[in-house]
Amino acid sequence: MKQFFKYVLATVVGILCIGVLWSMMAFFMLGIVAASSDTEPQVEKGTVLRLKLKGTLQERATDDPFSSLLGKEELTTQGLDDLIHAVKVAKENKKVKGIYIEAGILQADVASLQELRKALLDFKQSKKFIVAYGDQYEQSAYYLASVADKVYLNPSGMINWHGLAMQPIFFTELLEKIGVKMQVFKVGTYKSAVEPFILTQMSDANREQVTAFVGDIWGEMVKDVAASRRLKADSLNAYADRYAVFAPAKDYLQMQLADSLTYIDGVRDKLRALSGKEKVKFVEAAELAKLYKEKKSDDQIAVYYAEGDIVDEVASGFGASNTPQIVGSKVVEDLDELANDDDVKAVVLRINSGGGSAYASEQMWRAVQLLKKKKPVVVSMSGMAASGGYYLACGANLIVAEPATLTGSIGIFGMVPDASGLLTEKLGLHFDVVKTNASADFGAPGRPFNPAEAAAMQGFVDRGYRLFLSRVADGRHMKAEDVDKIAQGRVWTGNQAKQLKLVDRLGTLDDAVAEAARLAKVKDYAVAPYPAKASWMDNLLSNLEGSDYLEENLRIALGEYYSPLRFAASSSAQSPLQARIFFVPNIK
Repeated sequence: MKQFFKYVLATVVGILCIGVLWSMMAFFMLGIVAASSDTEPQVEKGTVLRLKLKGTLQERATDDPFSSLLGKEELTTQGLDDLIHAVKVAKENKKVKGIYIEAGILQADVASLQELRKALLDFKQSKKFIVAYGDQYEQSAYYLASVADKVYLNPSGMINWHGLAMQPIFFTELLEKIGVKMQVFKVGTYKSAVEPFILTQMSDANREQVTAFVGDIWGEMVKDVAASRRLKADSLNAYADRYAVFAPAKDYLQMQLADSLTYIDGVRDKLRALSGKEKVKFVEAAELAKLYKEKKSDDQIAVYYAEGDIVDEVASGFGASNTPQIVGSKVVEDLDELANDDDVKAVVLRINSGGGSAYASEQMWRAVQLLKKKKPVVVSMSGMAASGGYYLACGANLIVAEPATLTGSIGIFGMVPDASGLLTEKLGLHFDVVKTNASADFGAPGRPFNPAEAAAMQGFVDRGYRLFLSRVADGRHMKAEDVDKIAQGRVWTGNQAKQLKLVDRLGTLDDAVAEAARLAKVKDYAVAPYPAKASWMDNLLSNLEGSDYLEENLRIALGEYYSPLRFAASSSAQSPLQARIFFVPNIK
């Protein structure tokens, strides 16, 4: 028995020692992370900025140094702001010799890629080099890499130049199999967010609008690549038509899509020669961006970032995720603070959102109007500023969009699941009711809406649409009936929206800041981003407190199926009025 207790005690002591050791290692790693997170990089002469086209591109990336330490770069987010700031630093810093673009799989919308591409074109004015290399180029990566002086490809590599397609997913029959039917109330011939839940293919109106905006975005990509590679647009379309992705690597040279075939060691030799160093010193974009400094001034142009789904309050439980959200109540509070900050002379709203809650959108619209009474408000549209995103934008003094921005989608819908088939027929539940008034059991789970309830819900949606039209009409100085003609839920590109006077000009965030300064009549100003980025420690604690292991795995496993299914499952917690574009604009 003594031997037994002896071994048990030894085991417990061993476990405790291992636990203490792991804790010490964790604190040691935290110390390293903290130090590396706050320290500015030391740039040596001959340094090369490396842009890794991997992960997901967002407006501003969260500070998550653990992903790199743990080798999970493919799952990380990169901030468009960091990438552009790094390119600007590389242009001006004499120790940085050039840029190396390392192709990979980068998930990004075309409008964001356009903005980054313009920054790279501006960098070329410095006469420094840009070199791109890839074992294989996905289309978005090639769109960026085509700006390089030289595009190198692995001798066994491929360039996936194939054109654009949008392939919506329809869940109607899946819902029918489990006994759920979506009750839809909408205004707008082109309001297609509801179609995945009530149809099995695109409506004619939806097909019309998708054909128009996908064609316009593809035209932008072709035009840009043709200019950089000195090719004709017809040639690039011909390559896409004949499955260029399966061509032998040597054919890409004849197509003039690539300049040379080489392995990675050959690229290293070229970078050594270009940088003048025996060993190439790379600096990552997130690191070099730390050297970006806005000029100091008492007068500020505030850039307020609004990215993600528009919600009334912070989501929790199923339906919440680590993706960005625009929380209506928080935006209202923040804009009020900016309105009363005397140092802020103008505000640029940087919007990347497909919309969401119509109620939150209306509250934010009001906050913009109050802000506009005190100082100019300019909108900079990124990948999307559609539906609720356009609701937020329409009342600004001036709107700037990228040519490939998805915007418009001026329309409203309500969608309530009828789960009576699941509850009564499949699960065998039965419901009864005693009520004092006709509407006392409105929305009861055991039955669909009756005609009176459906009529009331449709009237609610109709009023929401009329209010949306009036907001756009007032903001854009148009008649409501004229807005209605180009509204109806239809999605437009930035190019198309400018022709329709839904936006004022095409340009980047920098262009929007310049417009804000002009309206505020200030020449010497500092650009101040809002809200402040959360620190890496804040993000760590937030993840530890709010992470949902099951949902994160569902999100990864379901991919593009996740967002629409998430919305359907959590619809009871959503605002009854929705102003949103389709759930997944999976343009590929």
